[in-house]
Amino acid sequence: MYLNKAIVIGNLTRDPEQRALPSGQKVVSFSVATNRVWKDKTGNKQEATEYHNVVVFGKQAETCGQYLKMGQNVLVEGRLQTRSWAGQDGVKKYRTEIVADRVQFGPKRGSGVGQQQGGSAATEEVRGGAGPGETDTIEYPSEEINPDDIPF
Repeated sequence: MYLNKAIVIGNLTRDPEQRALPSGQKVVSFSVATNRVWKDKTGNKQEATEYHNVVVFGKQAETCGQYLKMGQNVLVEGRLQTRSWAGQDGVKKYRTEIVADRVQFGPKRGSGVGQQQGGSAATEEVRGGAGPGETDTIEYPSEEINPDDIPF
């Protein structure tokens, strides 16, 4: 059995570039940056950044081109593909990219999870009604639970 699967979570390094194939199908390409942090043998923190080229086709390409912006967090799931072409100088060039099957947008910059503009009641509900500086506490039942009472 063979498997060609790539899953990348990172930030867009540039705005998506939109094109159309001669058939009329939409194509969007963009680049995603991921980083890796580790400690070397001496205990010093090291960091490396990788850049991944991504290509998206069809309706999903239109959506990506419309909503994705540089710096936004994104999850890309797809397959690796290497293509080659002859450059203007006659030298054969290669490019490995992720052909996306699925693109999931991350939160936009400046917006927290569950936040809405205007501080509506829904926002308070997500926060549990706690005011600034307050923390919610969970009240556990004081009675003992008998394992024989559990139905499974």
